[in-house]
Amino acid sequence: FQYLKRFDQGYNLDTFCYEAYSVEGSPAECLQQFLLHCGITDPSWSELRNFTWFLNVQLRDCEASVFCNPDFVQDTLQGF
Repeated sequence: FQYLKRFDQGYNLDTFCYEAYSVEGSPAECLQQFLLHCGITDPSWSELRNFTWFLNVQLRDCEASVFCNPDFVQDTLQGF
């Protein structure tokens, strides 16, 4: 949710890193973001769950990768 919210607001996500147990927004706002970004017009709960699970895995891997660390790559992969 935090990544999607910042993406919609135009923030640079290259420098953002999720902090465990940090809470932002309301449950309704979170659900709205997921509905906007899941890519399905009328998703079921299982489709939303799969979308959030997959997104979470990808973002966790990205944060853990040295190749996605802006301090390591400098500006060679800007916007990647």
